[in-house]
Amino acid sequence: MVNVLERTDTKVVEQLAATVGKKRIGIMGGTFNPPHLGHLVMADQVLTQLGLDRILFMPDATPPHVDHKLTIAAEDRVRMVADSIATNRNFGIELSEVQRGGVSYTYDTMLALKQRHPEIDYYFIIGGDMVAYLPKWYRIDELVKLVQFVGVKRTAYPVQTPYPVIWVDAPVLDISSTMIRNRVRQGQSIRYLVADPVADFIRKRGLYRD
Repeated sequence: MVNVLERTDTKVVEQLAATVGKKRIGIMGGTFNPPHLGHLVMADQVLTQLGLDRILFMPDATPPHVDHKLTIAAEDRVRMVADSIATNRNFGIELSEVQRGGVSYTYDTMLALKQRHPEIDYYFIIGGDMVAYLPKWYRIDELVKLVQFVGVKRTAYPVQTPYPVIWVDAPVLDISSTMIRNRVRQGQSIRYLVADPVADFIRKRGLYRD
């Protein structure tokens, strides 16, 4: 078992102790355009290292990024996530943001989920490269009171942050959704980069060709 507590902040320890008797659910948000094996490895490592009950993958409707990523239809992304996690009973899908539509702000989503499920403690999973951007997240000071952030370490990215983050080690897979889209566009193989059903779905639907 990896020592996932990099901070000496006792508040993190206290938060973990307070979860006894409550269901502990990890949330992995993202565009998943498309979902790839790197997402699955991250989720599995967090699940097992922190002993969570389940991981829910949460596709967004419209990401609140400055560059506004161009994405395919939400229903196609949801289908690919479902295909990716079908063989793991500890994985599921959270459709709150897709069903709500519009720009997806994590604070709004997690506030609604906490109000709906006060019996659950949520662990929000992000890559180590995203931790540095937490100060720019919408209503971040209130968000950290709603969820426990989990950072998955990445080479060359620091683990220092003013926010309470639990750090987890995971194998580094140099895979990104952008790379997969580019490979599809160039007619290259994406086998072993995404789950086989996802590769089949992309091919049959003709996704990412243009």
